[in-house]
Amino acid sequence: MITKLVQVKGAETRQETKNREAALQEAARILQSGGLVAFPTETVYGLGANGLDEEAAKKIYAAKGRPSDNPLIVHISALEELEPLVSEISDAGRQLAKKFWPGPLTLVFPKSSRVPYGTTGGLKTVAVRMPAEDLARRLIALAKVPVAAPSANRSGRPSPTTALHVWQDMNGKIEMILDGGPVGIGVESTIVDVSGDVPVLLRPGAITLEMLEQAVGHVEVDPAIFKAPGENIRPKAPGMKYRHYAPKAEMTLVEGDLEKVPKAIAQLTEERMAEGLVVGIICTEETKHFYSKGIVRCMGSRSREETIAHNLFAVLREFDDLEVDCIYSESLPCEQLGYAIMNRLQKAAGYRKISV
Repeated sequence: MITKLVQVKGAETRQETKNREAALQEAARILQSGGLVAFPTETVYGLGANGLDEEAAKKIYAAKGRPSDNPLIVHISALEELEPLVSEISDAGRQLAKKFWPGPLTLVFPKSSRVPYGTTGGLKTVAVRMPAEDLARRLIALAKVPVAAPSANRSGRPSPTTALHVWQDMNGKIEMILDGGPVGIGVESTIVDVSGDVPVLLRPGAITLEMLEQAVGHVEVDPAIFKAPGENIRPKAPGMKYRHYAPKAEMTLVEGDLEKVPKAIAQLTEERMAEGLVVGIICTEETKHFYSKGIVRCMGSRSREETIAHNLFAVLREFDDLEVDCIYSESLPCEQLGYAIMNRLQKAAGYRKISV
């Protein structure tokens, strides 16, 4: 299969706008015919297929190498597209959709009979999101179908935040990649289960727990967010069970007092380099001056956690390109957006951590 890469960013002139619309029309036709299209959202790049076509959903799982019980998120372009996909909308679900859509929030509802089990990973619930990215919503509207779209990467790999990342993982496996430039947020959407009596946070993201509770009151937190889940669980949302966001090298998270963590990482780096290993270090603007050895990459500033979220997956992918043997990463406080960043870091590290 030949994958077509089309630039759709920066449509400022009349001709550029015309070319962008033609690319979106072509992508919509691919989706309608059961094919796969990667496209940018405000969170990460998604790998889209017709969410009502079970055979198209199977193609997503095959292209990603994704376990078939890992549910897909269905994307819509307008609020009126939600009702046909679900059998019930709770008060909390309605309030959260009204407050945060379009935006980086996925809500899990009881599914309607229209949504095939091949899209939901065999679950009786469906995860739905309305992205804030205009290009994504335009594509969905043109396709005239809800678009199932997990992140457009090989399963387990760091999520793609540029079209180049998608190309590295999906070239030859899908029909088209729409290049809209780097994404804005850089970590996947917050996921909240609103199918029961009390909303449950299944995956943290840019819509923080504090923001959710301001909107609807108490929100429970699934314990799988910060610990390795058991092998027998059936995931209700992407990222709950399987290895995710992981670089090829073994990664270890170092947590503790900010004065102690850089010293510990520097010492570990010296020890591993003495063994002949190539060591990668993930740090922040505030601490990068502590490191004189190893391959050092800065995620962003602790005072602006959005910069860390934006750069995290790109840093992990760069270490793959550099073929490091092991990676040590600083930890962050589990507050606000840091909660989502630490969720991704812990999963990327396979829950390996050292406390100092």
